[in-house]
Formats: sequence, C-alpha cells, structure tokens
Amino acid sequence: MVKNQERMHHQREVDSKLKEECGVFGIYDLDGADVASAIYYGLFALQHRGQESCGIAVSDTNGPKRSVSSHKGMGLVNEVFTQEILESLHGDIGVGHVRYSTAGASSRENAQPLALNYIKGTLGVAHNGNLINVNELRRELEYGGAIFQTTIDSEVIAYHIARERVRTKSVEEAVAKAMEKMKGSYCLVVMSPRKLIAARDPYGFKPLCIGKRGNAYIVASESCALQTIGAEFVRDVEPGEIVTITGDGKIASDKRMCLKSEEQARCIFEYIYFARPDSDIDGAGVYAARIRAGRFLAMDSPVDADVVVGVPESGNAAALGYAQESGIAYGTAFVKNSYVGRTFIKPKQSSRESSVQVKLSVLKDAVKGKRVILIDDSIVRGTTSNRIVGMLRKAGASKVHMRVSAPPFLWPCYFGTDVPASDQLIAYNRSVDEICALIGADSLAYLRMDRLQEMVPGLAICDGCFTGKYPMDPPSEDIRGEYEK
Repeated sequence: MVKNQERMHHQREVDSKLKEECGVFGIYDLDGADVASAIYYGLFALQHRGQESCGIAVSDTNGPKRSVSSHKGMGLVNEVFTQEILESLHGDIGVGHVRYSTAGASSRENAQPLALNYIKGTLGVAHNGNLINVNELRRELEYGGAIFQTTIDSEVIAYHIARERVRTKSVEEAVAKAMEKMKGSYCLVVMSPRKLIAARDPYGFKPLCIGKRGNAYIVASESCALQTIGAEFVRDVEPGEIVTITGDGKIASDKRMCLKSEEQARCIFEYIYFARPDSDIDGAGVYAARIRAGRFLAMDSPVDADVVVGVPESGNAAALGYAQESGIAYGTAFVKNSYVGRTFIKPKQSSRESSVQVKLSVLKDAVKGKRVILIDDSIVRGTTSNRIVGMLRKAGASKVHMRVSAPPFLWPCYFGTDVPASDQLIAYNRSVDEICALIGADSLAYLRMDRLQEMVPGLAICDGCFTGKYPMDPPSEDIRGEYEK
C-alpha cells in the first residue's frame, strides 16, 4: 500500500493533466441472465474515468437476499478481471465501478463498489463525485457507533442509506432521505436484493444515463458504455432525480430533489475533457461541444499558421473545429502509445523527465519547418505543456502557437475533479504572456469565459475552477484528498 501511494504521488507530480474521480455502471437483466460480463465491458468503456481500481458486485434477484458476489482490485479493468473471475460472478443484477481517487487514499480497501449486509438484506453501492459535508456525515455515524472500513465518501453514503432503510418502506425512499443530508456532487447506482436504483445530485454535476438492451436495463456514467454493450440510449437521469428499476420492467421516477434548470451546475469539464467524444450528456454531444470550442478559439484568437494539431485525445476535436473555422489545414502531429493510459507509473525519480515522451511521440514530417497551432484542453501546472511545446520545436516546428479550449484555471475544485490549490496552478497570479513564456510558446490564448455557455447551449454549468464562484459554499475543511499534500 505504501509503495502504491508513493508511486501515485510521483505520478501526480509529473502528470499535470486532470483526473475524473470515477465511472459507475449498473444493470438488471429481467430475463435472469448473468450480468457480470456486460458490466465488465461497460467498465471497459468507462476506463478513461478512472484507472486506479475497479470492481463488480452482482446478486441473484431470485436467490437469498443476503447473497452478493463481488470482486475488486487495483489496476485497469482487464488487469483485475479474468474470464474465470467473471464466470464465477453469478447474478442478474449488478453494479460496477472504475476509480481515480481525489478523496481517500489509493488502496484496495477504497475500491468500489461497496457491498454491505444489514438487517434488510444487502446493498451494493457505486458512487461518482465528492461530498463537501462528508466529514460531518461521517462523524454523525461514528458517534452512533459505526465502524468504517474505508476512507471514501461512498461508505458514508451507503451507511446513511442503510440506516434510513430501517425507517422507511423502500430502498428508494431511503436513498431520497439520505440525499436530503448530502451536499456536493454525486451520481449513485444502488443494487438492492430486488431493485436497481440510480440517483443524481440536484445540481447535476456528474453525468448519468439510462439504457436498455433486450429485457435488460442499464444505468451508466456515459452513453458510450451503452453503445459498447449494444444497448440503446433511453434518457438521462435528470439532476436531482431518483430512478428505480424493478423486476416488472417499470422505471419509476422520484423528482423531489430536482432544482430549476437555471440553478443546475453541470461540470463543464465533462464536455471539455473528461467524457469520451462519442458520449452525449444531457442532450449535448461531447464531440460537437469540442468542435464548437475550437471554432470559438479560431474566431477569438486567430493566428497565421500552416497546420492545426491537437494534443490527443481531447484536443483533437477542438483542433478540427479550429481548422474548420480558420481554413488552416488540420494535421496529426502526435502518435500516442496505445498501451499507456491517462496515468502510468514510472519506476524511479530519474525517469520523470521522459513521462510525456513515453505517452506521445512527434511526427517530424508533419511539423518540420511549419508554423504550428497546438490545441490542448487545459493547462494546469504547465509542466506537460512545456514539454509538448519543446517536443514540437525539437522536431523542427518554426513556430508553436498554443490555444487552449478552456479558460485559465484559477481556483480549486471541490466536486470530484482534481484541480489543485490555487498556488499550484500556473495561471494563478500570472498574465497570459507570462504563462506563454513559461511554456515556451510563441503565442498563447485561452477560450473566453463567455464561450463556455455557448459550448453547451441551454445547459447550466459549474465554472467554479475558472471564476471561484461555486454553486454552493465550499467546505470549511479540506475534503479534496491527497493530491493537495
């Protein structure tokens, strides 16, 4: 465990790209077929949302109420699960999870989903997000005698649901009562002995959608996971909505927590970077949003150049949008190592400087002697940007003009994205010209703040990491996890 924490600490120092906290997946097959394999492929499609740990928990709705089969571990989905393990997980209802830790240490104990046995049967809980009042909720349970096995929000949520279930007539009612206490961002998938429940926080920070394949119903963080298993998209879970899927195939909805549309606050970085480009979130296509961002950059920050290139993967669509709007040729400047995820572990300190080169290499013929417009989704600490600009210059680019499809990060995030403290952000207390000099570019421009809303027309968004104005008051104590240390 200590070695793993040291390696992740080393990784965070080097890799200045942002991380999403996790992805959730749930399925209920009304025909009684085993669902572990479908969950596996669903998690595979959501791997970009978290690569530290993953897990699957399943149950048989026709079997004993206290019987849950589960497996979880550290690593990627295809590392943690084998064919033999999947075949041992029997059940027609189940939940799955992929995790990157922003709160709670990186350890097997903190892997999800959590499976609890209690007086009413079992609960399987998978959670995406960060509760800003988690310490308060944890203390309430601890003074009531609760003993925790993990340091994550999800166990606090599961205990509160279990405690409320003892007092209510149904598990969905217990979820609603627990949600009344929870502040922050969360998407939940809850497996009870006979029901699959999905819930989304009232602001809609994190995405969650419903799908259907034959006589099976699915809930997933992104619609790309539905496509992967051959399911059709039904609809998004609305912000503040609780959805219950039962054995008769009915989808019940409880909207008591819903806010007005203008009060909602979706994380804009789902559209800029986190989500896969083939996903649709709340009626807005991720790919189309990134194309629009690139077009806006070309309109607002034009520059003469020979080729427009993107930093894989999320920078590619924005680069294409810039090329379409500007008329400058779109090109490919980078080859990405397909066997390296968004994070990877370097064996020792001396190898850190090669981190970007391990992930990317430059196509010299594509940039040599050319004026290059480089599009990336963000600049956090500036380390990665500096190295990528340097790689292009070493490959022979005569000019490197950097354009960023997001505004400058100035404030931390408390809702499940690892935007660090302000003093760790390159844009904090620096001008654009100063940042440009630090990363070694010939020019630099960011997406204008007013363009964020135009990226996703009609959807209320959270832009707190750019403005310092959050949808709710930030916590008075640190709940954002080890990346601040």
